[in-house]
Amino acid sequence: MHELSLCGAIADVVERARAGRPVTTVHLRIGRLRQVVPDTLTYCWGLVTAGGPLGGSRLDIDEVPVVLACRPCGASTEVADVLVLACGVCDSADVEVTEGEDFLVTSIDLGVAPGLSEGGAPGESASKATSEREN
Repeated sequence: MHELSLCGAIADVVERARAGRPVTTVHLRIGRLRQVVPDTLTYCWGLVTAGGPLGGSRLDIDEVPVVLACRPCGASTEVADVLVLACGVCDSADVEVTEGEDFLVTSIDLGVAPGLSEGGAPGESASKATSEREN
């Protein structure tokens, strides 16, 4: 179950980005070729964050389908079965994966830092965008 170690890596990224502010939601973009089971990742997130500063936060996972670009015919194919990486038009296996290998924290929704009102000081917004890449 590599989802547990992935959650540890995600928590490290989020911990650095949150700068002491509470986190409500972590938005992820995960390609199907990463072979991550979203329900298992969500479960492991609860285990990794329980009792810590990220406890109670949730994952919002955007699953990215596998898309191939065929070199011989130029077609772009969304793959239904990740075990078959072939062009959907000409059946060529001479393809390039253009989507589906993603593993990215796309944004983090932050709560209001303790002691600040909803309209807190500049820089204390309720959302922080990140583009940290995890491999």
